[in-house]
Amino acid sequence: MQARIENPASLLPETMKAINVLYQQAHSAGVEPATLELVHLRASQINGCAPCVDSGARSARQSGETEERLFAIAVWRETPYFTEAERAALALAEAATRLADRPDPVPDDVWAAAAAHFDDKQLAAIVLWIATTNFFNRVNVATAQPAPQNWG
Repeated sequence: MQARIENPASLLPETMKAINVLYQQAHSAGVEPATLELVHLRASQINGCAPCVDSGARSARQSGETEERLFAIAVWRETPYFTEAERAALALAEAATRLADRPDPVPDDVWAAAAAHFDDKQLAAIVLWIATTNFFNRVNVATAQPAPQNWG
């Protein structure tokens, strides 16, 4: 696969400042890094973003994530590998990523489950991380960015 254009963030480098601020803020609110990794990976799977699925899985693995959990992300509801807090974050990620799939995109029960495990600042960080992931996914998919071929 060949990209339609170079990555837009490379072509417009000032955008990286904003992206870095979003990244730093989402990762500074006290949410377990593994939870944010899982949220990023699941949203990227839903959106079919090859570079984000690839880099997300690699990053999670480098952070100590297990293979069985990585392999089971797409079917997290049917496995015993995830905590209740992670399940709540994954449900929120799926709902906030699939906004057009139902009339009530983020139902109260999904939000309430997440709110039972995360405080307002952490919820804000998770929502911002979901939005940031969806931003990356849309940029990469629209411009046909491929997954890296050589990781060395």
